[in-house]
Amino acid sequence: MGLKKIKMLVTGGAGFIGSNFIRYVLNQNPNVIIMCVDKLTYAGNKQNLAGVIGPRCQFIKGDICDQVLMDSIAAECDMLINFAAESHNDNALAAPKPFIETNIVGTYTLLEVVRKYNLRYHQISTDEVYGDLPLDSLAKFDEHSPYRPSSPYSASKASADMLVRAWIRSFGIKATISNCTNNYGPLQHTEKFIPQQITRLKQGQPAYLYGDGTNVRDWLHVTDHVRALYMILFAGRIGETYLISSDCLYSNVAIVKQLLAVMHLPSDFYCYGPDRPGHDLKYALDNHKIKRELNWYPRKTDLTANLAALVELY
Repeated sequence: MGLKKIKMLVTGGAGFIGSNFIRYVLNQNPNVIIMCVDKLTYAGNKQNLAGVIGPRCQFIKGDICDQVLMDSIAAECDMLINFAAESHNDNALAAPKPFIETNIVGTYTLLEVVRKYNLRYHQISTDEVYGDLPLDSLAKFDEHSPYRPSSPYSASKASADMLVRAWIRSFGIKATISNCTNNYGPLQHTEKFIPQQITRLKQGQPAYLYGDGTNVRDWLHVTDHVRALYMILFAGRIGETYLISSDCLYSNVAIVKQLLAVMHLPSDFYCYGPDRPGHDLKYALDNHKIKRELNWYPRKTDLTANLAALVELY
């Protein structure tokens, strides 16, 4: 007699991280059936799921703010993991409203169907909710650090996290949250920093840096991220937050110089532009909790090799 099938609702599953997660889950667990919902805005691409949609992965075009739709799908499911989000800071600065609608109202809509059908829920969040650190600081944010968002995007994600925590305490939903550092890897939209630079360089344009390029990020390969998410979803403690990072800290200008070396281009083939308003200086997360509790460790930490693979891919 076979194991019981688990039906998982994945929102935002046609995006970069969501589609990588779906591929990982289908390969990892033959007992999971996936219902993928995505609005297919510019950042969601059904082609990201090429070869995946079939008997074990059904695709539904839809908006997480659509209460009727989400209710009808969730009624058949056992768990829900929410990747659906507006996430590009430049877009948030130009037009904040979609970020409020998707990241806050959309999360509320999902929490209500989770409460109604008693689903296992996981919320994908970001390191940006904690604000930033001084460039010379050795400190890292942990699960108890206060939220200090500095952009419309990070404020909307912080609001979503707070809703999840409130629903856990007030209604007893079975939920977890994860905050991750900057992702990179296959299928990432070219609006994001690394694929944007690769695309520019391949078109013969210089790489582009905001401000002086010294802003520091912790670069997490998407395959490490989705492996962590799977572990949290199936083994994480209900009500807990887990921080996912690779301890791979580089400034934007250092990333650009590595790309130039990989592509055998002059080391000064980049330019500077005006800094982004409210541009956070440095993000760094303490990943000791997820290592200790779930025995998760990053594996794809050779940044040079990972960048070389992406250059080939793009």
